[in-house]
Amino acid sequence: MSFKVQVGPPQIAIHRGMTVLITEPDGQVTPPTDKGLYFQDTRLISAWAIYANGAPWELLNGGALHHDAARIFLINREFLTEAGTVPRRTLGLVISRGLNGGMHEDLDIANYGPKPARFNLEIAIRSDFADVFDAKSGRDIRRGRIETIWSDATQTLATIYRNKDFLRAVSVSVGGGARAVLANGRLSFDIDLPPGGHWHCCLLYALSSADRTDAAPTDCVEPDGHGSAWQVAMPTPRTSHESFSQFYRQALDDIEALRLPMDIDGRTVIVPAAGLPWFMAPFGRDSLIVSLQTILVDPDLALGTLEVLAHWQATERDAWRDAEPGKIMHELRYGELAHFRLIPHTPYYGTADATPLFVIVLHAAWRATGDRALLERYLPNLEAALIWIDRDGDRDGDGFQEYETRSAVGYENMAWKDSGDAMQNTDGTPVRGPKAVCELQGYVYDAWCRSAEMFEALGNPARAVALRAKAQALFVAFNERFWDEATGFYAFMLDGEKNKVLSVASNPGHLLWSGIVPPERAARVVARLLAPDMNTGWGIRTLSSLHPSYNPYSYQNGSVWPHDNSLIALGFKRYGFSREAAELARGIADAASHFLLNQMPELYAGIDRAESGFPVQYTGANVPQAWAAGSCFALLQAMLGIEHDAPNNVLYVDPALPDWLPELTYGPLRLGPHRLDIRFWREGDATRFEVVSGDASLVRLRPQGRSG
Repeated sequence: MSFKVQVGPPQIAIHRGMTVLITEPDGQVTPPTDKGLYFQDTRLISAWAIYANGAPWELLNGGALHHDAARIFLINREFLTEAGTVPRRTLGLVISRGLNGGMHEDLDIANYGPKPARFNLEIAIRSDFADVFDAKSGRDIRRGRIETIWSDATQTLATIYRNKDFLRAVSVSVGGGARAVLANGRLSFDIDLPPGGHWHCCLLYALSSADRTDAAPTDCVEPDGHGSAWQVAMPTPRTSHESFSQFYRQALDDIEALRLPMDIDGRTVIVPAAGLPWFMAPFGRDSLIVSLQTILVDPDLALGTLEVLAHWQATERDAWRDAEPGKIMHELRYGELAHFRLIPHTPYYGTADATPLFVIVLHAAWRATGDRALLERYLPNLEAALIWIDRDGDRDGDGFQEYETRSAVGYENMAWKDSGDAMQNTDGTPVRGPKAVCELQGYVYDAWCRSAEMFEALGNPARAVALRAKAQALFVAFNERFWDEATGFYAFMLDGEKNKVLSVASNPGHLLWSGIVPPERAARVVARLLAPDMNTGWGIRTLSSLHPSYNPYSYQNGSVWPHDNSLIALGFKRYGFSREAAELARGIADAASHFLLNQMPELYAGIDRAESGFPVQYTGANVPQAWAAGSCFALLQAMLGIEHDAPNNVLYVDPALPDWLPELTYGPLRLGPHRLDIRFWREGDATRFEVVSGDASLVRLRPQGRSG
């Protein structure tokens, strides 16, 4: 059994939709902290503590039962009462919490001592109503007024925050037959338990904004012992490789946990949120990449993402928000800072890659579903995105995509490596913009190729010809300008002076995925990415270990990102490097086996794999994180070579199972209205397949080595 690595500080985090609860392992929230109960980007509870006659309780164990429920076991310390001492470890307290709209909290106390125990159980609750950005950065800024109301008749403690037309509130109601009083700022219960006696109370937390109230679940918290209806409907691998199966099951759990319901024109639409705890919100780039990773599993996530992002596609220029007509948003927030336009996330458009990725996802969703109406519905959004790519994506008209913020508070970097120090020259100095990062050119090339196919389907062959001509011109210009023959690798980017930045980074791996690499150069790109300074054995680093800025414990200058590796693996597969794709898949899957629950974090340290070693966490990594979880499905797709062509009723496969995964049955796979189960197995060095359920005539072998 492998050593298990815990990611992040000890804490319990549960969430559902845009409601997130983060506590200490004992279930409490102890200031100063960034923990608490968050609702629509506002912290409604900033402190929560529980006492027996003023004495704190001691933790035994606690943890999440599921992504939206937790349970904590505590015992008493010795404390004095009027009747004498209550000995230590004679009272057991179990706190159970469940989120579904609001929060249901169960308190259960049992007296295991030989004598009666009468005491006051006190719960101290405070609310600071901090915006998520303030809480995360440790800023304590009160902009409005807080009012607290206790109703003895309804047994409800309501705390309300108002700042002009901005409102947030939390109401805590006592249920389960118990009664409380508000004393000394605490909810206080008079507990009188005989030996062997039990006491139960429910606290119902209703969460409110100006236009909605999410009531608490009324049922007590019980662990969910069955898979959800969503998970039951998803394809699953049946294989003897238990570690990979656990990785896959946990990835499904994480994706389900991050399915975010959003209201779009009166309809509830599901879009993947980016990650817990700080990014339970729609993100353009993240949601789009997750949609691509999960197209094999659930094309509906792509449909929801397209609807949300099309709704928020920019229609005008706004430098404060880095918005330009046709541009796809980066991040949308709902807290106080966004409400009063103190931050540009209303939404903020500081991303250069979301717009071409939107085009790519539209094509992928159409190919998976076969729904031509999808193209007709989003044709105006597609046209607007293509215009943005030509006009604002290419800032100087040189045929390449560049980015640079126009906002006083905009992001320095607008590609997936978006940390402030992620773009480094070969000498370790920061690159000056505007920056033409290499993968952006690949995304646009791919978007134009896919757009040509979509316009053909829409009966516009002339437009398709023009788009293919643009794609070919970019292919030629990119390979002339970005390729470095001496190193056999592509430039990381062109800087603001149009000089090549030859820092060796993982980004050129995305070029293989997008298909902009000539076949004769692919082997050199693959070899460079798998060289020892890039390949840790747990995955490919974001930056070469030979670079002056390399730091394996940094965010994006030497760490390993699973989603990055999953796109690189798909690129390896595209050019026929199946063995190398499987090698990457094994490194990521082996890393997952070392993390608690086989749960893949956002990133981990880029240290070399040792025979008896284990992957090392990056402090602050989000877990669960959507595109980290999605890496599992993309890696499986790379090994099986599955490609949808639902408009033509074809599912292509190009399987190449590695020796560590010699057999696999996978399904039910969706191809438009069809459902298919396919068995794959190794015979010598070859991989065979057979359709075990569904119409076998729909499945065809795709020859290896495709590069277009």
